[in-house]
Amino acid sequence: MTPAEPIDGHKSTKPATILPAIATLSLGASPPHDIQAKLLAASQHGFRGVELYHFDLLHLAATALPRSSSVSKVDDPDFDAQSVTSQPTDTQQLAAAHLIRRYCYEYKISVIVLQPFLFYEGLVDRDQHAKMIQKLRLWFRLARILGTDLIQIPSNFLDAMKTSGDMDLIVKDLQEVADLGLKETAVIRFAYEAIAWAPHVNTWEKSWEIVRKVDRENFGLGLDSFNILARLYGDPKSANGKVPNADANIKSSLEKMVEEMDVEKIFSIEVADAERMREPLVEGHPWDVDGQPAHMSWSRKARLFPYEEGRGGYLPVGMFLKAMVEDLGYTGWVSMEVFSRTMHVEGNNVPEDHAKRGQAAWLKMLEGLSME
Repeated sequence: MTPAEPIDGHKSTKPATILPAIATLSLGASPPHDIQAKLLAASQHGFRGVELYHFDLLHLAATALPRSSSVSKVDDPDFDAQSVTSQPTDTQQLAAAHLIRRYCYEYKISVIVLQPFLFYEGLVDRDQHAKMIQKLRLWFRLARILGTDLIQIPSNFLDAMKTSGDMDLIVKDLQEVADLGLKETAVIRFAYEAIAWAPHVNTWEKSWEIVRKVDRENFGLGLDSFNILARLYGDPKSANGKVPNADANIKSSLEKMVEEMDVEKIFSIEVADAERMREPLVEGHPWDVDGQPAHMSWSRKARLFPYEEGRGGYLPVGMFLKAMVEDLGYTGWVSMEVFSRTMHVEGNNVPEDHAKRGQAAWLKMLEGLSME
């Protein structure tokens, strides 16, 4: 099969204002699913861009690239993948980035962001902070090879003993990476995303406050419908799946977002729904993990593509999208970011099945935004 025509322009004669993307992890976990199969599936179902999960790159580097070899040796039939350690070298990672860029060129798809740069800001252990800065320098090289200028930083969700809630420290740490990005020959941008279960930065208001305080042209917001709606509307621990006053919460919060937020500082938008829990996700539930917030378990096990009500979806993703696109006037990439237990199912059909679901969700999304 060859790459399909983009799914945003199959019927409309209007100029596109948003472009379809999907996170590589949403097409299947690595392992068992390799990045080439996922990129091909995305392209065949009309996606123009992908959010590249660093874990996918690491898996490719660890299983397909010798520790001291270049991309040209990847197809060597004598290469023993079992000899590669589980911790790829920088050289392996850079070679994997080149190979992914080659796949993207072949399948006519772009890497729109490299993510997630996990567990960075506000670290109590400042030696670990220094190590993260060194890691970031490698990520700059990876991003250049992959053809993207954007790195996503999720708010730090290590436990509160390992992270500081000192906003001055958090802002200082994020200014540091922004300033390093500005020094690059091709400037690197950062999208900062509030994670619903993070101990310190877990709402869009707090992330927006931090973006304003960082005050760098290359530092903006990453807005994820799940992480926003999981705080304002959904609650996996509740019998009805909702927080108190959920409908009023979402209406007033989105109105506030439209009123206060500068659309030029929105660097990425991700969308996902989630299953309404049949039984509250509390102690004793099969998905309950000791020491892991319920929202994190819910996110990892039960996200859905938007408009999958038939699979149990119920979050008001359409309201979020209308606020972003129609009211705020956001233009650019909108990416499907879905974590689910289904990603770990084995079988060559998994990437295609997930890409097909993402394609159906995208078309429903355009219909809901009157862009079909």
